[in-house]
Amino acid sequence: MGKQKESTAMEIEDQSSIPSDQISNLKFSVNVLQLLKSAQMQHGLRFGDYARYRCKKFGIYRRYCTARLRRLYKSLKFTHGRLKYTKRSISVTTVTEVRFLHLVLYTAERAWSHAMEKKTLPDGPNARQRSYLIGRLRKAVKWASLFQELCSIKGDSRTSLEAEAYAAYMKGSLLFEKDQNWDIALKCFKSARAVYEELGKYGDLENQVLCRERVEELEPSIRYCLHKIGESNLQTSELVSIGEIEGPALDLFKAKLEAAMAEARSQQAASMTEFHWLGNRFPISNAKIRVSILKVQELEKDIHGSAADSLPAEKKLVLYDKIFAAYHEARSGIRNDLVTAANSENVKDELSGLDKAVGAILGQRTIERNQLLVKIAKSKLNKVRDDKNEKVTKPEELVRLYDLLLQNTADLSDLVSSGRDRKVEEVALAEECELRSMAFRAERCFYLAKSYSSAGKRTEAYALYSRARSLADAALLKLQSANAADQVMIKELRTLYNESRSNSCAEHAKGIMEEEKAPENLSKKISNISLNGTDKKMEKLLMEKLDTYESAVGETNMKVVPRIETFPPAFQPVPRNPIVLDLAYNLIEFPSLDSRMKKDKKGFISRFWG
Repeated sequence: MGKQKESTAMEIEDQSSIPSDQISNLKFSVNVLQLLKSAQMQHGLRFGDYARYRCKKFGIYRRYCTARLRRLYKSLKFTHGRLKYTKRSISVTTVTEVRFLHLVLYTAERAWSHAMEKKTLPDGPNARQRSYLIGRLRKAVKWASLFQELCSIKGDSRTSLEAEAYAAYMKGSLLFEKDQNWDIALKCFKSARAVYEELGKYGDLENQVLCRERVEELEPSIRYCLHKIGESNLQTSELVSIGEIEGPALDLFKAKLEAAMAEARSQQAASMTEFHWLGNRFPISNAKIRVSILKVQELEKDIHGSAADSLPAEKKLVLYDKIFAAYHEARSGIRNDLVTAANSENVKDELSGLDKAVGAILGQRTIERNQLLVKIAKSKLNKVRDDKNEKVTKPEELVRLYDLLLQNTADLSDLVSSGRDRKVEEVALAEECELRSMAFRAERCFYLAKSYSSAGKRTEAYALYSRARSLADAALLKLQSANAADQVMIKELRTLYNESRSNSCAEHAKGIMEEEKAPENLSKKISNISLNGTDKKMEKLLMEKLDTYESAVGETNMKVVPRIETFPPAFQPVPRNPIVLDLAYNLIEFPSLDSRMKKDKKGFISRFWG
């Protein structure tokens, strides 16, 4: 689809029929936004992979934009020489067809994507990389300005407008990154937004959607520029909600926003000296640990705040991932400090207590996240697959999630129970972990019974439902006897108890019905067995699969009647004794054997009587 759009954007009239004196007056059309959006989405920017957009793998990594430019240079016969490089510039007189405009556009894109690749490094660009980044952005501005100049003369009105918006965005991005001339950057972003707002009113539906998305991507950068100029009343912490839109135009803004938030956290961390957990106070001397803990506290406000109920589950999962990353960063700093703490026992005890507190909170957030996953899975458990092919949850997946919850609860209980001098709050948390573990075991048993029920194993399902009911009853009794009982958990356990009871009764009834109907069903299926048949599509006959453990009466979904054996049986070769006809025996003349026969010896008297 992207190649089709690209070829459509490059499609012009056959110039072989156009006189040379009219080529200079020819106006070209390039759908800039549609062309670039298609190329970016197909080559890495859908996932923020600028290296892939700039490069493409053909055995080795080759730059994607460079490969595109190479094909254009070669097809236009506009190369720079083979042995010695000879620079060939593109001017208004050079542009005799639309592909020359593509040359300039893709050169600007190559420089921009290279800069963005440096910007999105995991640890951020260092001083040298930042200098190189700004140089690449200057190069992108240079080529975008040339593209605007050429399109204003050689392009139609729409192409000229899009080129103007593209050049304005590139210039605004350069000033945005340099932290200079915020008023000029604001003017550039507003100019680009005005063009896309106007272009979004015309054209087909796809073009309107692309223009609207581009306007939404530019809006956060405009508001950030207003904030830096001082014309906006927004606080730095309030800018986080602006950057929730995804898109290549927002990556510079998000990097700036993260830097501003880190600076604000550093200033706030200076006043943070202690970390409170379950009645314990742990001093924090490391500034990086303070910043990580402050970042976590800001994220936890979004999850546990007043607007948490309206927050979608997918965004909550993203927030939990950020919380885990910040907590792991804090624990890494604590353990590095433990290594460098030398022989100071007091400092080591304080750092060990802080590590235990952060680990316990991390365990609690892990349990909360897995409970959110359980909630999502339960909502999809009884769903029918719709047109969007949404994955339907199986009971086995819930069993796996409850296994994780039981493991998380056991780990948290072991962590809290460790240590000699435990406070009342820690003992209460350990008891809460025990109650949660009982509730999770009941839930796990219930969904394990569901999986056996779906497999048609009534006896096992009935026993597991009964076990789940007894576990839920025991957890309810223990919860109700606790001082600070969790009403939400009590309500869930009562629902589980009632469902386990009703499901166990249903499984009992189904088991009895199936047992009563078993002889009838078996007799019916056996009566349907055919001794012979003409169906040649049968894989095997019953007599041919006596050594396999398969149904003797056929499955319920079989469309043909099972057969025992073919009748009448087919002819088979039978081995017989060989027949020998000895015709040569009567014609053979055997030699005389008299000379070899033994002669009788006679006595003297017998000679006279012989």
